[in-house]
Amino acid sequence: MTTALPIKARIQSIDILRGAIMLIMALDHTREFLHHGGIMSDPTDLRTTTPMLFFTRWITHFCAPVFVFLSGVSVYLAGTRKSKKGLSSFLIKRGLWLVFIEIVVMTLAFTLNPLYNAVALQVIWVIGISMIILGLLIWVPLKIIGFIGIVLVLGHDALNFIRLPENSAEDVLMKLLFTARGSLFFLDKMHVVFALYAILPWTGVMMLGYALGSIYEAGYNAAKRKSFLLYSSVALFAIFLVLRFVNGYGDPAPWAVQKNGIFTFMSFLNVSKYPPSLMYCCITLSAALMVLALTENATGKLAAFFKVYGSVPFFYYVLHFYLIRLISVIIFFVQGFGASDIITPNDPFLFTPPGVGFDLGYVYIFWLMIILLLYYPCKCFSNYKKTHLQWWLSYL
Repeated sequence: MTTALPIKARIQSIDILRGAIMLIMALDHTREFLHHGGIMSDPTDLRTTTPMLFFTRWITHFCAPVFVFLSGVSVYLAGTRKSKKGLSSFLIKRGLWLVFIEIVVMTLAFTLNPLYNAVALQVIWVIGISMIILGLLIWVPLKIIGFIGIVLVLGHDALNFIRLPENSAEDVLMKLLFTARGSLFFLDKMHVVFALYAILPWTGVMMLGYALGSIYEAGYNAAKRKSFLLYSSVALFAIFLVLRFVNGYGDPAPWAVQKNGIFTFMSFLNVSKYPPSLMYCCITLSAALMVLALTENATGKLAAFFKVYGSVPFFYYVLHFYLIRLISVIIFFVQGFGASDIITPNDPFLFTPPGVGFDLGYVYIFWLMIILLLYYPCKCFSNYKKTHLQWWLSYL
């Protein structure tokens, strides 16, 4: 029998920010599968991109770090309702569940290949592994966890200068833990693992979110919290500007003067996501802290709209990926491609032959359609989660 409970309180600024970045995230995934050559091209390559394409991709750089960071905040808040032992157990189990979802459910959505010849390790994977690590460290004092997070985010760029024998055990371990940037690991001639997210730099981001979660405890002064978020946001942005102008440590891709002003500006902003560089973390988390500070008491239809998606991020994430791929398959056949075009040589993704898809303007139209189609399913599930407490809800 289902037990209905009083509506559970949520922190609206977190739901607003998380909802906004989940919607922006869908833009990138829509571009990947519905734009001409989207999945196999690099929209941040200044030699081939356009300003519109570049910023379509660049704005989505804010999604993964904010998603991971807010996961850390949520872990802290979950810990205020559980014992240390209970939280540790929950994080390890949920982390293993997320790793399973990434490998089995999300890889299938990404590739549409039921034989799993290519397995993609992306953001859900790294959140899962980070939760397992945090579950093992949960007994350590909060300040120590925050300090470890700072060291990982601040220091991992130094490892980019280390060169190890290609494909050696040390090289594979280094890539998985610290430096993966689209690394391929061949299990055999027919199966490959595609690692986009190096584990420990992202774990550092989650640890920073976990440490920040303490300012959302009941009784914490709201004015003090807003002031802390604003000053921290400005400080991170200042660090980004200083590091970027110096053009030294903090990102493996220095900026340079380009053919005109807009491309030079694009070069300046073109920080590295794989793995998340110090500069990348500074600019993205700076924006996140600013939004958290300014939306704590936000009202209106737009805030309510974002909160719907932000309250059910995992549910929305899985659903939106499968909806995008369903649309991509329909477009594949509508544009005249047939069974012989489903598999493209040297392309792990099915239904993505050269020429399929649309111009960028149509991508935006499909993106808006996708997020609107998911509004009511997300709203219904959000309302259900707020008033029910079955154990399985904490895994969705």
